[in-house]
Amino acid sequence: MNHYALFHVLHLFAAFVFVGTVFFEVLILENVRKRVPRNVMHQIEVGIGARARQLMPWVLAVLYGSGLGMAWRYRSLLAHPLQDSFALMLTLKIVLALSVFGHFLYAMRLRGKGRLASTAFKRIHLSVFSHMVGIVLLAKLMFHLGW
Repeated sequence: MNHYALFHVLHLFAAFVFVGTVFFEVLILENVRKRVPRNVMHQIEVGIGARARQLMPWVLAVLYGSGLGMAWRYRSLLAHPLQDSFALMLTLKIVLALSVFGHFLYAMRLRGKGRLASTAFKRIHLSVFSHMVGIVLLAKLMFHLGW
């Protein structure tokens, strides 16, 4: 297996875990919050949060590391992102991915200061969710849509 194929497989698995986690939290967990007593929901959130803090740094390292490895193949296209549709969509995908990473760092900073309130947590998750939808769409469209 060549390096690009290995990066691609690693990237897909890490994206599956990360995107799946974000989708679960936004589409399922937020709805469960309305149906479960507050103290029970707090225990669920503490448990999920503890597991996420153990797992997500590794998932993100694989996700972004493999993404960087794959992007290296397209470095000449990325140098001129407006020259074709593939390069433009790949650039947009990378910008969204960097924004997601920025959201992650911002959330960790707020958590470290004890200021990651429920409203900030929800806003960050909704923003990351919308970014993830865009990234997934671009990941598929860049191979099937051209102009």
